[in-house]
Amino acid sequence: MRNLCIIPARGGSKRILRKNIKEFLNKPIIAYSIETALKSNLFNEVMVSTEDDEIANVAIKFGARVPFFRSTDSANDFSTVTHVLNEVIDHYQTIGQVFENACCLYATAPLTTIEHIKQGFEILVQKQRDTVIPITPFTFPIWRGLKTEDDEKVKMIWPEFLNSRSQDLQEVFHDAGQWYWFSVESFIKNKKLFNDNTCAIILDQIEVQDIDNLTDWKIAELKYAYLQSLK
Repeated sequence: MRNLCIIPARGGSKRILRKNIKEFLNKPIIAYSIETALKSNLFNEVMVSTEDDEIANVAIKFGARVPFFRSTDSANDFSTVTHVLNEVIDHYQTIGQVFENACCLYATAPLTTIEHIKQGFEILVQKQRDTVIPITPFTFPIWRGLKTEDDEKVKMIWPEFLNSRSQDLQEVFHDAGQWYWFSVESFIKNKKLFNDNTCAIILDQIEVQDIDNLTDWKIAELKYAYLQSLK
């Protein structure tokens, strides 16, 4: 069974410049994803999809392959992850390399663990899922969400839950934004990652951090340092 790890790493990040190779504690943030993938021993190939020379050089330095550069279409601001994955898989098929499974591992996911990636792979294969993703619960019940009006007044989005106790409300989860295991055959057929045969593993909130700004970045560093101290 052949497995491919795809690490998307576009050079044109806007909110945090050069985000994918910015120093996270003591090394470029992409290095964490590359090293986790390699140490898992799950993959026949760990590759980085990028259009950027500097990112490619960093990726190769830490052990990943960059067998080709992204096309212009898959490197613009409107390109989706699905578009990037499709391009990568098409390239490998063109050169005669076929993979049964693939994992899209984000370049800015230093909290990803080998254990979780292995758990996701086991579910994908043993339960014959099309996709497996990590999820985590929202920190506050979304049913008590608020919105502001043009006159600056505040209203509940779901007023029917105004007097509901938090513990009585349905728990809601969100994508942890770390990785996606998927069946290559299913992806080629459906051209999407999320479908009716998608499964998830649940991560603790301390193990997850979306990184969209410098505050998020610092929180991620603190979480990483804390989790490392527990080992």
